[in-house]
Order: sequence, then structure tokens, then C-alpha cells
Amino acid sequence: MILGCFEIDNIYHIECVEGMKKFPEDCIDLVVTSPPYDDLRIYNGYIFNYETIAIELFRVMKSGGVVVWVVGDKVKNGNRSLTSFKQALFFQKIGFNVHDIMIYQKKNTPFMRSNAYTNCYEFMFVFSKGSPKTFNPLKTKTARNGIERLVSNKRSDGVNRKVLGELKPEKTLTNIWDYAVGLGGSTNDKYAFEHPAIFPEKLAHDHIISWSNENDIVFDPMSGSGTTCKMAKLNNRRYLGMEISKEYTELSKKRLEVFSNQLF
Repeated sequence: MILGCFEIDNIYHIECVEGMKKFPEDCIDLVVTSPPYDDLRIYNGYIFNYETIAIELFRVMKSGGVVVWVVGDKVKNGNRSLTSFKQALFFQKIGFNVHDIMIYQKKNTPFMRSNAYTNCYEFMFVFSKGSPKTFNPLKTKTARNGIERLVSNKRSDGVNRKVLGELKPEKTLTNIWDYAVGLGGSTNDKYAFEHPAIFPEKLAHDHIISWSNENDIVFDPMSGSGTTCKMAKLNNRRYLGMEISKEYTELSKKRLEVFSNQLF
């Protein structure tokens, strides 16, 4: 399968805006990505213009397509940059819906500040081009189930009015997801940590399951160590990655090759 001049199920060494300009319009079902932000990691000297990336993403996303944008903020001299929200507002300005603002909570973060609570999260902005065409909600077991008197139609008088209703055995997860990080948490692929900023495989897996179906095209314009592409392959999606660093492109291809060999 060819997309523009790119063969699907590959990762390419190319700057993503340059690459996306070769895509036709309305061709991508889902994006799961995490841009380098606020110079918190040295990224081989490369810089990223989120505005041009966002504009091209809007052009290439299908109607109902979703972009999951994982990002945080830098704290300098006790002051948060709020880069994350600046980016989200720009995505909204150019036509994306801010469908959800989710939290990626890190179970075992080591980073502490002397005069503030330990920061343990990043944002997962869920942008959609119109209403999402796919939502396969992840579920968790409820503490109890069956017929009970449930709160209904609470009004401005504050009175709880209860009616008989059914508690289901499962409920949809909240929009705060927690993951262990580091080796054994983010991934068991030791060589993936040659990249300075990987996110957990389970995070990519959960979003891919939630917002796409089998054979949909999952794209990561800043594919880094290849986590999104690996999880797309695992879940029978078509994938395409772009990476500006030749070193990380080779790393991610190696990771996909090893993973593919393990499947057979």
C-alpha cells in the first residue's frame, strides 16, 4: 500500500512537514505522537515548529480522525511555560476539536522540586477533526453491580433524587491513565532507551485500541524510538513513521525488525 510516495508499514528518515506535504488530503486515521517540547531533552540539535506540523496534520487527517498529542511543560525559575496549552489552543484555532484533555500519570517518577509537589504527569491532548469516527472504550470492573437506588436529576436545590437503576459490571475508564516508566515499565526493549524520551508502549497501545480499528492507518510524524509504530503493528493496524534524526530512524527500524522476528 502506497501513501503519496511512501510505502505503508515503514519508518522514514525525513522531516515530518516535508514528508506530510507529499501525502494526499484526508488519508490518516490516527496519530499518536509526542513532540520534543521546551528543550527539556537534547534532540540531536533539531528544533520543531508545532504550528506548521499542526497545519499539515489537519490537512492529512480523515474526517473523524484523531491526533493524540503527548506533551508537558518546562518549569524555569519556578514558572511553568504552559507550552502544552499554547499548542492545544493553536490546534483548536486551525479547526481541530479539543475532544479531551487526558492525563498520563507516571507511577514511579524520580523528579522532585524542593518547594512544590512532585510532578508526575504529562498531558495527552486528544484532538479530533470533527467528531471522532471511532471510540472503543477501555473498561474496568465496577466495585459492585446489580440493581440499586441511584442518584438521578440532582437540581439546583441540591436534593439527591434516587431511582432504581442498574450498575453495570464494567465501566469506561477515566481520562487519567497511569503507567510505570523505565525499563520493564515503558518497554522491555533495552536499546529503545538510546532515545532520550520514550513513552510507555502501553500508552500507545491503549490509544491505538481506543481511537482506531484494524487496518486503519496510524501515523507518528515524530516517531522517535518507534513505539507507536510497534504498537500499531502489534494491534493489526497499518503504520507509518517519520523521524528527523537518522540515528533514531535506524534505532526504530531495528526495534521493529526485532519485534517482527519475535512474532514468527
